[in-house]
Amino acid sequence: MNGDNGTSTQSPQLRALLFTDLCDSLILVERIGDSAAAEVFQQHDRLVLALQQQWNGRQIDRSDGLFLLFDRAIDGLGFALDYRRELQKLGEQCNLPLRARAGLHVGEVLIWDNTPEAVQAGAKPVEVEGLAKPMAARLMALALPGQILLSSVAESLTRRASSELGERAEKLQWRSHGPWLFKGISTVQQVFEVGEPGFGPMRMPKANAKAQRKLPIWRRPAALAAEIAVMAMLGVGGWMLLRPEPAIAFAERDWVVVADVDNISGEPLFDSSLQRALLLSLEQSRYVNVLSVAKVQESRELLRVPAERGLDRQLAGDIASREGARMVLAPSINVSNGRYVVAVDLLDPTTDKLVRTYRAEAKGPESVIEAVDDVIGRLRAGLGETVASVQESVPLPQASTGNLQALKSFALAENALGRRRFSEAAKLYEAALDADPDFAMAHVGLAKLLVRLDRRTEALPHLERAQSLYDRLPHRERLYLKAWATEMRPDAWPLEDWRVLADVYPDSFAGLANTSWYLVMDNRFEEAERYARAAAVPQDPMRAYPMQHLGWIQLGTNRYDEAMRSFQVSEQMTGRNASDARVDALIALRRYKDAHALLAMLPKGRDEVQAIMNQRARMLLAADQDDCTGMADAMASEAEPAESVDFRIHVQLMHAVVDAACDRRNSTALAQIATQLAPLLANTRDPNLPDRVSRLLSLIYLAQRQGDHTLANRLLREYAPLFVEQKSPVITKWRTLVLAMQQLGEGQPAKAEALLLPLMDGTEPVQARVALRQVQRELGNVVEFQEQNEWLFDHRGRGFAEVAVMQLMQPLNVHDTLADASLRPQ
Repeated sequence: MNGDNGTSTQSPQLRALLFTDLCDSLILVERIGDSAAAEVFQQHDRLVLALQQQWNGRQIDRSDGLFLLFDRAIDGLGFALDYRRELQKLGEQCNLPLRARAGLHVGEVLIWDNTPEAVQAGAKPVEVEGLAKPMAARLMALALPGQILLSSVAESLTRRASSELGERAEKLQWRSHGPWLFKGISTVQQVFEVGEPGFGPMRMPKANAKAQRKLPIWRRPAALAAEIAVMAMLGVGGWMLLRPEPAIAFAERDWVVVADVDNISGEPLFDSSLQRALLLSLEQSRYVNVLSVAKVQESRELLRVPAERGLDRQLAGDIASREGARMVLAPSINVSNGRYVVAVDLLDPTTDKLVRTYRAEAKGPESVIEAVDDVIGRLRAGLGETVASVQESVPLPQASTGNLQALKSFALAENALGRRRFSEAAKLYEAALDADPDFAMAHVGLAKLLVRLDRRTEALPHLERAQSLYDRLPHRERLYLKAWATEMRPDAWPLEDWRVLADVYPDSFAGLANTSWYLVMDNRFEEAERYARAAAVPQDPMRAYPMQHLGWIQLGTNRYDEAMRSFQVSEQMTGRNASDARVDALIALRRYKDAHALLAMLPKGRDEVQAIMNQRARMLLAADQDDCTGMADAMASEAEPAESVDFRIHVQLMHAVVDAACDRRNSTALAQIATQLAPLLANTRDPNLPDRVSRLLSLIYLAQRQGDHTLANRLLREYAPLFVEQKSPVITKWRTLVLAMQQLGEGQPAKAEALLLPLMDGTEPVQARVALRQVQRELGNVVEFQEQNEWLFDHRGRGFAEVAVMQLMQPLNVHDTLADASLRPQ
């Protein structure tokens, strides 16, 4: 590394890195001689230069191969595809076998120019370093001649932008080669291949010293030898007794794709109901992961599959190959000799070969569900799951329903929900419950839908009914229901319930994403990051949300460039070209002109939440520039929400935030907010109560900041029992903060300090630091005052990342990190 020859004046930048290697170049020189080889290489270099200009590439290094940077991953792929095609043409012209291997990755790198003196002494003009560089190089080294390998990041970005490659985009072939371990890179990496018909091997690359496939431990040679020894010690007979069928090449938590049921019975009742029964039975497993319906649909769209085509065996295999799933399950039902035969064929997507078939018979339609249970139980054992684990599952008729019509309605409801057809989904859930009022999972599904529609009160009876049928639910659904039930409590703080679901079922994306969300709300960013990253994987069809959580985590830890990229990826996943979250990141970077331009692109409409978020982002832009006029203008930038009382109160609190930041007092407005909140807070069984209590605490604090201690003290006395009943640690911290502010207002800074200091554990609200700074000022503690001032200056990102109460306090946080910044020690 020539890092001493120049200096890096840039922060890490996101780039697409392409490494190529001209295969057998030394053999080529030996074969045709130096002069002829030199001429071939000159033609090769002219070819590279033309493609480099066409695809906006920047050549960093070359020897037998190339190292190029691209601003966009799709440009790197376009270069690699054209290079492979043109190299083959050049070889045909010269009657030489010219082939190259290539590896494409997207990641952060540091880029700097070497000094003229260093370049003159033999250094490269430009240096590039970062973990992304060896990753791209390892991919290239793994590739077979003529093969283009991509990392999962590069595959996702290029796949989505492939239409920019023109007509040939439709002919591109994509294949997953599963998880790999690369030397020097600690995490497992998913490897993909892209090719065109007639170009590229489209087969599994061979492992080498620097890249090994991540296989189940029993499939590794050393482990296999040890296993054979153990088997010999235990006795083949005993082992065969415990494992009546040989294990399939399947590891714990591997993924499967379930094809549509091939209904040969002629009875339409089985069309959707049997599919749902299979999924419900499989989803009880902690060993097998089923690719979700939404994720399958996303893959269909990327593969440009016509909507009318069913998920047949071939298409299921293509999706499994693309997503890295290990097996395809192809179910069918037929009638033979008056009996119903339920069968599941197990297919290997890499070879399209039948691995095994599991069958069970049912005397009539009423016993088909038991046959499904039997088939799936034996299949799970065949894939390697322990018999004890399989036996822990709730029998399918009990876990779901024995009524096929109810099951069919439930299946159609879940499909409608996945397509965001909420009204249709609600009617279908209700139809399922009409057919079987004790169908616990239908109650859960309808409750989940009603919460999504912000009809929490209507959801409560269904949650209660589902809880009364708790024993009929599979274990995973029990944990899910418990978390939702806690979520709906008027003193809610369901973090630990969601965390249990995430830890027991590590591929439960709902558990992972919701755990990360509550940890972010509590400013526990380091803990949250692990869960957010685990949820933001390609298999999660809702990964845009944990990706946004990751952006807030990165904002809160001053990683502004990373936050920008996370928010941008989240936008791409939801088909947006702008978001208020990315505006936050631009403001944090002090790129105000860019932030203003992005604000103009934010979607406008009748969505109350979106209108509030747009206003908040405009307030934030003005607050970071200490522009009180701009903050006030931001509040007039959009029509205020009219329908929701909670949202009307929230907008009024935003006005109060402007007054507090700009040292203005408006006691009348504050009193009006308190009056509107009172009847809402009186309903102590309402699931929205925690949000309303948080708004009340915000009102008290803003009143204290404006000097209206009379109103603040009255509200503190009136609602003291309500504050104590809440289980949210965020509410507890804010209660402590306003109590400290009360002491400060009464001229007792020492008592205020005693309340505030225990909060300072790294998860405290930013305003607690602002209050402590004021306490130290009034105590005359110059050193301690400057310590708090320093903390606010150095943790500026925290001001942007506090998401509690719909991000209400963010503009005030950001404004207050500017205050007294001039006193920061030099």
